[in-house]
Order: sequence, then C-alpha cells, then structure tokens
Amino acid sequence: MNQQLYSKLDIQQVIGLVKSTRELIENREMAGHVKEKGRADYVTQVDIAVQDYLKKELYSLAPDIQFLGEETGMQEMTGDLCWILDPVDGTTNLIHDYRHSAVSLGLCCQGEIVMGIIYNPWHEELFSAEKGKGSFLNGQPIHVSESKTLSETIIALGTYAYRRELADANFARLRRVYDQCQDIRRIGSAALELAYTACGRQGGFFEPYLNPWDYAAGLLLVQEAGGKVSDFDGNPPSTGKGGSIVATNGKIHEELLELL
Repeated sequence: MNQQLYSKLDIQQVIGLVKSTRELIENREMAGHVKEKGRADYVTQVDIAVQDYLKKELYSLAPDIQFLGEETGMQEMTGDLCWILDPVDGTTNLIHDYRHSAVSLGLCCQGEIVMGIIYNPWHEELFSAEKGKGSFLNGQPIHVSESKTLSETIIALGTYAYRRELADANFARLRRVYDQCQDIRRIGSAALELAYTACGRQGGFFEPYLNPWDYAAGLLLVQEAGGKVSDFDGNPPSTGKGGSIVATNGKIHEELLELL
C-alpha cells in the first residue's frame, strides 16, 4: 500500500511545491523576526511560514504520508512513509541576507530516503533525486567529482556552531584535512554542501553532528550522483536520529575518514 502510494507521487509536483516557497523565503521583513532557540540556533518567521505551507500542501498531495519538520523537532514516526523537511537550512545565513540557504525535503520509505529535493531560490538552483533514477540540477544530470585523492579537490565542513565546547576537536580535524586537500570551504548550509558534493563542485563535506532534516535530501543526492555518505565511523547515516556525516565522491571516502 505505502510503496504503491509512493510510486504514484510525481516528483515534478513536489518540485513545484518546493519552488513555490520562493516568495516566502525572500521576504526580508519576515526574516527579520528572529527567535533564538539556543546558542547560534535561530528560527525566523520564514522558517515557520515555509514549514506550515509545505506541511499543508504535502498533506493535500498525499494525506497518508507522515510529516517531520525541523520546527516541530524530533518525534517518532509510526508509518512507513514520512516527509522530512528543513524549511530553511542556513537560517543564520538568511538572517544576514547571505543568500546561501535552501529548502531541503526528503521522502523516507521504511527508513530509506527515496526522494530528495534541495532548492536555493537566490541562485535559482533546484537539486533533485529519486532512488535508482539519478541526481539532477535544474533537470540536468549531475555526478560527483572524479578526484581520486584529497590533494586534487576542495573539502567543505560544518562547524557544529551550537556546541562550541567541541570546537577544538572539530578544528583539529579541519587542520588535518586542510593539510591534505587543496583548500577548505564553508557556506553554512549542510543541505547545499551535500548538493555541491553531488554535482562535483567539491570532493566532500563533513560535520560532527547533523539532524536528519539537515541531510535527508542531500544524502540521496550524493548517492544517486555516484558518491558515498556515512558517519565518522563509516556506518550508514540514520534517518531516525542525528549524528556525524561524511559525504564524498566515494573515491576519497576512506582517505577522509582516516583524518576524521
């Protein structure tokens, strides 16, 4: 029943819904209404408006699919199918009008991500993937980089800014990776870092802790583009709880893991 329901979903319809959030995301007045959830962890009216809108529209599209959104927090899902949404990945960027934020929407079927969409309205870039069907940027196929070693590519990282007490360990990892790769990048949106890894702009990305809504869509994008995603121990990431994330083109995965 649930598998049949998923197979009837048209990804283009879902893409249309995600792209229709553009006006909400670019509303600077709403972005200026900020509430601090924790250290370096914020929510704006944009986050809430996008989540409320997509939750309603996705329910209208497929009322039997459960919904998990960042602004409602982690909760146990009892069904086989569940949307996993980060309404604005990169909220701090949004607050500062940095223009590197994205809507990140994944569809989970029995613990496995089967659809992923990441949308950056400022660059008008829509990344999408379906299980077994490849990854795409604005409808064109994308693939991970061909780099065979860290020395041939750039690597992105997340600083896990909510836990400053872990900074020494994280920046020690950064230094080890920096010494072996061409250079380091950080744009402040894990979803976009995963999308950029999927399309070959960088060889990999790592962060010591992310929640499922941060990486659900990007996880599938990287895998369908030919890459690999794991935690720091090399295990598959969980869709039910957060943890560390390493995403690469696959060729440099073990080399990067050894440094982490």
